[in-house]
Amino acid sequence: MSDNEELHRRRGAAVARGISSALPVYAERARNAELWDVEKRRYVDFASGISVLNTGHLHPRVIAAVQAQLEHLTHACFQVTPYESYVALAERLNALAPGPTPKKSIFFSTGAEAVENALKIARYHTRRSGVIAFTGAFHGRTFAAMTLTGKVQPYKSGFGALLPEVYHVPFPMSYHGISAAQSLEAIEQLFRSEVDPARIAALIIEPVIGEGGFYVAPCEFLRALRALCDRHGIVLIADEIQCGMGRTGRLFAIEHAGVEPDLITVAKSIAGGLPLSGVIGKAQIMDAPPPGGLGGTFAGSPPACAAALAVLQVIDEERLLERAERLGQSVRARLIELQRRHAAIGEVRGLGAMLAFELVKDGRADQPDADTTRALVLAAARHGLVILACGLYGNVIRLLAPLTISDELLHEGLERLEAALTEVIGAGRA
Repeated sequence: MSDNEELHRRRGAAVARGISSALPVYAERARNAELWDVEKRRYVDFASGISVLNTGHLHPRVIAAVQAQLEHLTHACFQVTPYESYVALAERLNALAPGPTPKKSIFFSTGAEAVENALKIARYHTRRSGVIAFTGAFHGRTFAAMTLTGKVQPYKSGFGALLPEVYHVPFPMSYHGISAAQSLEAIEQLFRSEVDPARIAALIIEPVIGEGGFYVAPCEFLRALRALCDRHGIVLIADEIQCGMGRTGRLFAIEHAGVEPDLITVAKSIAGGLPLSGVIGKAQIMDAPPPGGLGGTFAGSPPACAAALAVLQVIDEERLLERAERLGQSVRARLIELQRRHAAIGEVRGLGAMLAFELVKDGRADQPDADTTRALVLAAARHGLVILACGLYGNVIRLLAPLTISDELLHEGLERLEAALTEVIGAGRA
């Protein structure tokens, strides 16, 4: 069997360089919150495949659901001969989505597809074309989703003209001096100086910004956005692709604010590792495009829908929303303890089990330390821990352990994180 070095050489010769990997480590197998590479080294997984595995690697109930589905049907194309698991999943998510308004759903394969189709639905419903998004946001790599993404490198640079009529405003980041009031004023200024709100079809926001650095949108800010969208007839889209499916202690992160969005995009952890995404929304808006206007050959595949139904059952039966709250409390307490000892940790933030810390120089928010962040990711791997970097400046470490992780394994992972920190930035203050 090939080792990591040999696989990395083969990858360089065979795989397009446009796809990057955080680590030169090649996974062979995994179980819940543990992963083994091709050289049999064991890792505690605090990445979850970028928040795809809230129910852990190979959850038995998810595997059983997929295996049962494979005995009956792998593909039929819902647009040709539909099937029950797609309908059942839509029914379940419609019932779980926040707010009293009747809902409908449609499924796709990737998060970017969900975002693209949410935009299509919003534009058809409003007969407008403009969209407001936020700096630091990540909504995908396809052209419309890439345009919405509020980070140029490496997502936009060199790819040519993007979707027109997309406007970015600052996301609230109190650590960097951007308040919710300032973000709201930026939207009002946009309406005064650049675009008539009557041209805006949608406003899209991650309730907890993901790739941009795990900043949490204040509840009052989300409520103000709901009022602003209502005032101007704008469709409010909650991008729950990374922060949804129980990660923050609610099934959807926007529930913390008591806000009912018009549309919700979901993906990542919805199907326990199988490719599935979707848009859930108010029925009147969802029904705007005509038959044939939406769809996809592999969208909402039978195995993925079966997996998603099992994931929702696991979240309910194993009380993973409560578990996310408890995990978040434990991890936050440990990170704050580390912050007291290390001036390099500028801020600890997040919601539920969606937590991160920002690495800076000399304790200064205006001095992001991307070099140390990259070094920490690699050091953690040497200590047997998989973590991810993110942030507009590449200086944020995000922690996304499966919600099914045991307390013992969580403690082990945090011990390994501390050892990696000590290796990279020293023991800290006494």
